[in-house]
Parts: sequence; C-alpha cells; structure tokens
Amino acid sequence: MANKIEKKDNKVFYISLVIVFAIVLWGLIAPKNFSDVGNKAYSFLTDKFGWLYLMSMLFFVFFGLAIAFSKYGKIRLGPDDSKPEYKTSSWFAMLFGAGMGIGLVFWGVAEPISHFVNPPGLKPGSTEAANFAMMVSFKHWGFHPWANYSILGMALAYFQFRKKKPGLISSIFIPLIGEEGARGTKGKIIDIFAVFATVAGVATSLGLGTLQINSGLNYLFNIPQNKIVQMVIIGIITVIFIWTAVTGIKKGIKLISDINLYVAFVLLLLVIIIGPTLKIFNSLTNGLGMYISDFVKNSLHIEAFGDNSWISNWTIFYWAWWIAWAPFVGTFIARISKGRTIREFIIGVILAPSLASFIWFASFGTLGINLGSKLSLNTLRVMAKVPETALFQVINEYPLAVLVSLITIFLLCTFFITSANSATFVLSMFTSNGDLNPKNSKKVLWGVIQALLATVLLLTGGLKSLQVCSVAAAFPFIFIMILGCISFVKALQQEGKETIENDSKKNITVKSNNNVSS
Repeated sequence: MANKIEKKDNKVFYISLVIVFAIVLWGLIAPKNFSDVGNKAYSFLTDKFGWLYLMSMLFFVFFGLAIAFSKYGKIRLGPDDSKPEYKTSSWFAMLFGAGMGIGLVFWGVAEPISHFVNPPGLKPGSTEAANFAMMVSFKHWGFHPWANYSILGMALAYFQFRKKKPGLISSIFIPLIGEEGARGTKGKIIDIFAVFATVAGVATSLGLGTLQINSGLNYLFNIPQNKIVQMVIIGIITVIFIWTAVTGIKKGIKLISDINLYVAFVLLLLVIIIGPTLKIFNSLTNGLGMYISDFVKNSLHIEAFGDNSWISNWTIFYWAWWIAWAPFVGTFIARISKGRTIREFIIGVILAPSLASFIWFASFGTLGINLGSKLSLNTLRVMAKVPETALFQVINEYPLAVLVSLITIFLLCTFFITSANSATFVLSMFTSNGDLNPKNSKKVLWGVIQALLATVLLLTGGLKSLQVCSVAAAFPFIFIMILGCISFVKALQQEGKETIENDSKKNITVKSNNNVSS
C-alpha cells in the first residue's frame, strides 16, 4: 500500500513540475505569444463569464455564513474532544499573512488613489469619488475573498482531521466521486490544477513584492532599482522562507507570522497617528456603511447594456485572482485549524480578517486621498500607475517618513516570507499525497522553484503575463469549489444521520439495561 501511495504521489509531483517548467520555458522563449494567449484567454473568460464570477463569490459568502450558523456549526474540525493546536492570535496571524500577505502593503495606498482619480461615472477628485474609493476597496478586500478561502479550508479541514483523509483538495470530493475517484485521474487533475494555481500566484506576488522592497530601499538609501538588486533581495528572502518552512509550522512559520502581525499593527497605529486621524475614522465608518448597506447590489453589479471595462479590470480580476489563490490559502488555513468548530473557523476566517482589511484600507487609503487637497490629480494619477512606489511617495508627505518607510520595508519582507513559506509547505503537501508533515527535501525544492520562477519572470518582464495566465487557468476552480460545497453538505448530512442512529442505539441499550435491572 505504501508503494502504491508513493507512486501516486510521484505522478502528481512530476506532472506538476513538467507543467510549471513548460510554462516558464514558453514565457522565456516566446514572451509575446505567452502574453497574447494569456490575455486572450483572460479577456474571453471575464467578458463571457463575469456574471459567473460575481454570483459565485456572493454564493461563497452566504454559504459559509449559513453553514456556520446552522446546526452543523458546533461540529469540530477533528475528533469531538480535540482542541485548537494554536492560540487564536497566532492562528489569526498565520491565516492573515497567507491570505492577503504583501498585497495589503502593495495596494493599501495605490488602489484607493486609483479609484479616487478615475472613478467610473463620477467626477475625479470629488467627495463622491473619495467615498466610492473607500467602499470599493472594502469590497475587493473584504468578505468575498475570505469567504472564498473558507470554502476549501473548511471542507478540507473537516475531511483531513475529522474523517482522516489526505490533505489534498481532491479529498473534499470523496462523497461525490468516492475514494477511488479521489485517488484516481479525476482527483489528480484537481490536485495538479491546485499546484499550478499556487506556484503561479505566489511567484507573481513574490515578484511584485520584490519590486516594492527595491523601491523602498531606493527611497531610503539610494540603492539602485535594477535587476541585480532585485535578484539579491529574492535570494536573501528565499533563504529565510525556506528555513522557516523547513523548521515547520509550530516553529518557523508561526514565529514569522507572529512578528508580522505585531509589525503590521505598529505600522497601522503609526499611520493613524501621523495621518488625518479624524478623516481615517470617518472613512472607516462611512465606508463600512456604504459597503454593508448595498452589499448584495454591489456584489452582483454588472452592466447588461453598458460598458463593463472597469468592472472587468478591477472587480472581476480580483475575484478571479482570489479564486486562483483559494487552493493554496484554503489548504494552509485548513492545516492550522484542527480542533476549531466550524462556526469558530468561519467567524475567524471571514469576519476577523475582513475587519482588519477595512481598518487597513481606511487608514492607508485616507492617507493617500487626503493629499488631493495638496497635490494635483495628475500627480496622484502618476503615483497610482506605479503601485510599488506609491506608498513611499505618499508617506514622504507626512511626518516621520523615514521611520514609517523603514517599518514598511521590514513588513514587506515579513509578508513576503509568510506567503512564501506557507505556499512552500502547501506545495509539499500537494505533492506528497497530502502528508500533513511533508519531507524537508520537498520544501526546499518547491522553495527554490518559486524563487527561480519569480526571478525569471522579473528578468523577462513576464510577471503580469503569468498573473493573467494563472487567473485564466484557475477558472475551473469556480466549478470545483461549488461542487466542493455540495460534497461538504452531503458529508455533513451523512454525519448527522449517523449521529441520530448512534443516539437511537444508545437509547435502546439504556432502556434494555433498565428493563433488565427492573
């Protein structure tokens, strides 16, 4: 049996490697063709299926909350007597670092400014544009992405800890396709898709993070912005994230995640203090009101007869991107959630990180939008077009600019590491037949592959192309996740029936014993 499992493991591992290297070679040898094909595929999917992305992501929000507050919410992700492996603060730190990571720092200032200077159907730079910028930033980084992560995470944690199945996405589908189907070709295809989505998504984020770290070092220390410096940054960070992945979740990954959370909190507090504090709190309050009051309407907003270019470029791109990240983040969150109840899991994964994102964007977004009264709209447009430098340019307009920039660079590095080490751990699980504690050799190999991929794409200018390609390739995960919801409900219903049957048997036994005693 062990040899049989190892053989299956090798098949997923080798096919995944071949696909990843084939795509990298394609991007190197024919970058224009690679970019054109990815863009065409992405344009087709977002144009023809934008409605599906919108409806699916809203469904994930309602599904997660419905399960959490149903009779199944009390079920533990593990045996009935199991307790959480990690204290709540460390659990939150790890899931937050893996789920959003470097994107919060990268887009915290740039996205709200982009919407402020270019709002669809509104006057640029107006009060209405500012309100819209905060609301739509909340939407893109709020309940939808975290609900999307929770779907796979909740189901996978249930199957791997309560039902003792392998830590693979394919395990979720056992109630629908059976044990043999999950271990067979269908299951392998799902797991290979998950590997590709994870590698492509994380490599892109690592590349973008490297650009922002380089721009911060340039601003602070005049270190040049070039490929050599960027390769050095990737090299140093790679050594650290592979080391933390090899030491395991309870040591390296947890340690970096805890540090990351504390640094993020300090930076956020500093921004609130040095920025327009009252405006930040007003933006948070008003933004939340606008976001929640029209939640369903905005979630499903797409023009039947008008222009959908803004929606495609922003909202639908984000939804596709979050879906591309779902296999990796969902699997990692599942791995660290043993012993929590379904209700606790959903509240922790959807509501808590969303609130943190709202506060983050209200603070950094207001920091940028507030400059509208000091700088011209054209200056803000130029800032928004280069998101890797936007944050440092905005910080430069406020007190303690050097200190805040130093903390920002450090946070970029820790976010960089938390995303990469958790991805390395998940990739090793995917290609080790779902082993919850994969071999260190696998972790080192996948860590090096991610670093090499990010470096190659950075050198060839292919980061954006890979991002678009991975978003397009992740389209099947919409259906995989919806089917996963159906499979999960089927498993819960089956457990409910078994519980009722067991209780009935216990009652019969008790009555029989009482009768005998009498």
